[in-house]
Amino acid sequence: MASEGVKNVKLFGTWTSSYTHRVQLALKLKGVEFEYVEEDLSNKSPLLLKYNPVYKKVPVLLHGERAIAESIVILEYLDETWKEKPIMSQDPYERAIVRFWCRFADEKLGPAVGEVFRLTGEEQKAAVDRVRDTLKMVEAELTDGFFKGRRFFGGDEIGLLDIVMGCGSYWLWVFEEVAEAKLVDFEMFPRFHLWLRDFEEQNQVKEIIPATDRLLEYAKALRQMILNQYKP
Repeated sequence: MASEGVKNVKLFGTWTSSYTHRVQLALKLKGVEFEYVEEDLSNKSPLLLKYNPVYKKVPVLLHGERAIAESIVILEYLDETWKEKPIMSQDPYERAIVRFWCRFADEKLGPAVGEVFRLTGEEQKAAVDRVRDTLKMVEAELTDGFFKGRRFFGGDEIGLLDIVMGCGSYWLWVFEEVAEAKLVDFEMFPRFHLWLRDFEEQNQVKEIIPATDRLLEYAKALRQMILNQYKP
């Protein structure tokens, strides 16, 4: 099924969305051809609103006439539909562990990093501490927890948790520069740091991560807009 025609698989997304990049990476890892549709979220297309009327956001995968929304739901759908090059284990317990840490990434790590980007001064310092406390939990899992001794969370190959956690990781470096706050220290998080560098060196990952200068330009403009909104 990996050779299924591009006209049958379509992805609606935006270039700034790490959630979009998750789906792009999974499709590339599985060798599924697809058509990509860039959405302007300030002027959402009728098709996006049609295919995701509940949340009205990207990503949305269209497989034939079937629309699937929400990145992790899409990733699991892809793995169950195109079984070649699986991104999830067949072991129920490992699947449960992976789902837990995917939720952790979306509900704790991501929002904590976002706080650093939005805040300044002492509030930002406190937010940096929260990010580091969160990363300590990930470091512990890589060092002595379920994923100990693995190259990637998925084992020797990139798996679902690598995709979920890795496709937002490039914002760490961007936010560090734009917000002038150090988040990922090699001495503090050696396993996480090595995993992240290895992940970002994979060819399929390089293909989907936007150019650094483009990310920086976008992030600088966004941070300035946020700071202007909160000026007294």
